[in-house]
Amino acid sequence: MGVKPAQLLQELIRFDTTNPPGDERACIEHLRGLLEAAGVSCQVLGDDPARPNLVARLGGRGEAPPLLLQGHVDVVTTAKQAWTHPPFSGELVDGFVWGRGALDMKGGVAMMVSTLLRCVTEDSPPAGNLVLACLADEEAGGALGAKYLVDRHPELFEGIRHGLGEGGGATQHVGGRPFYPIMVAEKRACRLRATLRGPGGHASRSHRGGTMARLAAMLTALDANRLPVHVTPVVQSYLEEMGTALGEPMRGRLRRLADPAQTDRVLDELDTDASRFDSILHHTVNATIVQGGSKINVIPSEVTVDLDGRMLPGFEPEEFIAEVRGVIGAEVELEILNQGPRMPEPELGETYRLLAGILVELEPDAVPVPFMMTGATDQRHFCRLGIQGYGYLPLRLPFGFGQETVHAADERVPVAALDFGTEALFQAAQRYRG
Repeated sequence: MGVKPAQLLQELIRFDTTNPPGDERACIEHLRGLLEAAGVSCQVLGDDPARPNLVARLGGRGEAPPLLLQGHVDVVTTAKQAWTHPPFSGELVDGFVWGRGALDMKGGVAMMVSTLLRCVTEDSPPAGNLVLACLADEEAGGALGAKYLVDRHPELFEGIRHGLGEGGGATQHVGGRPFYPIMVAEKRACRLRATLRGPGGHASRSHRGGTMARLAAMLTALDANRLPVHVTPVVQSYLEEMGTALGEPMRGRLRRLADPAQTDRVLDELDTDASRFDSILHHTVNATIVQGGSKINVIPSEVTVDLDGRMLPGFEPEEFIAEVRGVIGAEVELEILNQGPRMPEPELGETYRLLAGILVELEPDAVPVPFMMTGATDQRHFCRLGIQGYGYLPLRLPFGFGQETVHAADERVPVAALDFGTEALFQAAQRYRG
């Protein structure tokens, strides 16, 4: 079967690719060596010599267009986290591979590389060419990774219609059923800066209603209010298909969640389960950076607050900003710091059905459902080339174990889940039709 994904994951974790600074070269060169030793054509490309990307291409049977597999090798920090096992040791304990990146997303890269190598060692070429992109810098926005490749080397992805990457495919247990969300849509970032102004002055005198009071009022309003409900087509399908697989009372709750007149009331009733649904039914906006005074005895006349906004598919910044103003008021100055690219309409056609069908073949009780990612992945860069992306890194996870350790201490993944995902990716590569 070629390289075992768990073994490869252990090797990848031992490269400290914490971003910043990233320093992905040694990890990328390790992957290049494995692939070239198996006869797979590779290119290493990047703007920063210490932070390159690997693009590998394996020839297929000519029965389908090329298929993209894309994943990043940089990871987030482990600073100030208490780990049971050292985060860059890649230890295998009780059937789990431990370490930073086990889930996000060196485990996915290990499954993708293992899939290519299996195609070679078993002399089973994929249906069409497989293009594997192992990327730098995703955790900081992808400027040196996916964005660099799309901007500077779009010819490497010519003819590709679909891509598989992170954001979906791992088990979610709801109501005793194993659901497998396949990510077909992402929220779009819209980062804002709010500026509040007021009279400054000496802090020894009484002040009321100034910038700090306005700041408090704005933050309180953001904390106390959701933005309006929007049930997008993907979320409608997600709720309907989950409800079909579940019995009462969950089925009725999901039906009521999809009714905008009842959504927020049902979310309040769901308590801890609300977090699963809240952000896919609303735009979200969260204050993350506050900058104000610079001297303890001076009342600042200006305070700025950076707001991380995430828009549902199909909306534009002006619509989003209007909803934010409905919460914080018209007097706050707002400017757009940056916005994500428009994403293509979700595609639930033949390729989606293939991916869902493979999951059911591998686990007959599986319930695949279309899903919208509340964050962002490198797919937002590849979509600019017309590539329809799916979050599809299948992991069959045991009941009670989810992905709570992503970006947290004690990140780990079951060895059996990696084998499950590699089989799913192999089958997808063999049976893809475009």
